[in-house]
Amino acid sequence: MAGHEIPEPADRKQVADPGSVPQPVGESRPSCDPAFRHGVVVGFDGSMSSERALAYAIGMANRHGSGLIIVHVANRLPTTVWAGCEPPVFVDVPDHRTEVLGLELACADYLAEVPWVLVERGGDICHELEEVGREYSADAIVVGSTHGIVGRIFGSVAGRLARRAQRPVIVIP
Repeated sequence: MAGHEIPEPADRKQVADPGSVPQPVGESRPSCDPAFRHGVVVGFDGSMSSERALAYAIGMANRHGSGLIIVHVANRLPTTVWAGCEPPVFVDVPDHRTEVLGLELACADYLAEVPWVLVERGGDICHELEEVGREYSADAIVVGSTHGIVGRIFGSVAGRLARRAQRPVIVIP
């Protein structure tokens, strides 16, 4: 029936103001525990250099009276859809290493002197460490140095993080 308007029901409630500007939706990540605000973020993967970084971060958090945010970045492998020449897509690889690291850390006596939390992320290590640092308003990010040919060829995580981070980065040899 062209030209005829359907009348609005009298009991209909207006849900939004038609002239209002829509507000952006907040981030999907849950808010972090305020007890760890201004804590120390440390990258940890169980390697010898990350254990040294963890030891330094524990002492730093203890001296400052702050919490320790231990970050493990799980593996993500890039795959490309060759047929359509589409940009790379990242595929999550099952990584049970975080569970094992969490159990090891829970049983460690040296972590008893400082409050700590283990955060698992997936993606680029530098980006995720900086993102966690931003979320927790961290005072510093502590990482271990990379030794070996892979770090020399592709650039170390510590070097890339130190160049782009918005907060102090401490590299432990």
